[in-house]
Amino acid sequence: MCGTCGCGHHDHEEITLEQKVLAKNDRLAEENRRLLAERGITAINLMSSPGSGKTTLLERTIRDLHTTRPVAVIEGDQETRLDAERIRRTGAPVVQVNTGAGCHLDAAMLRDAYERLDPARGSLLFVENVGNLVCPALFDLGEAGKVVIISVTEGTDKPLKYPYMFAAADLVLVNKLDLLPYVDFDLATCREHVAAVNPKAEVIAVSATRGDHLEEWCAWLS
Repeated sequence: MCGTCGCGHHDHEEITLEQKVLAKNDRLAEENRRLLAERGITAINLMSSPGSGKTTLLERTIRDLHTTRPVAVIEGDQETRLDAERIRRTGAPVVQVNTGAGCHLDAAMLRDAYERLDPARGSLLFVENVGNLVCPALFDLGEAGKVVIISVTEGTDKPLKYPYMFAAADLVLVNKLDLLPYVDFDLATCREHVAAVNPKAEVIAVSATRGDHLEEWCAWLS
């Protein structure tokens, strides 16, 4: 249960508090958006369930893009610095944000991490959100784009089970395409489910480990 988004409560007083929290967050997010735009920084909010391959995708993306544009990363996890250390080994500047019992990043956390990171002008700033397909969808960070990542091992029904997350997405990446022959996952059905909740979202199927279709992902980022 999160202490800021009220995801475990449903009575009237708690809903009112949640609305106030979200309104404050939205104001901070707009401030972040203006600040990032002034410095020519493009922030991409990466959201997924745990184990979808976000960090592996980031490692590969940084290697593919580092010669064309500065890349920086904000890593969100409840605990540990494991993912941040993986990113650090790519050579990209990274800041770790540990949320403790919190189940998502918010606009204030992004601002604090941004100030500590101080990315170069014109950077591509990846924000790897806490692994969760519910609460991160509610919180605008001030990003330029929201990307939802699912893997073929999770099943085709994720967009229908978590419609708010997929409705918020600008892009859906279907990862671990290399495992497709070994799991019960139909890519066409998954695309249909995404379109049912978000007709405007683009869908790209990739393999972060093998490199399949990552050129399409990098083209989207550009």
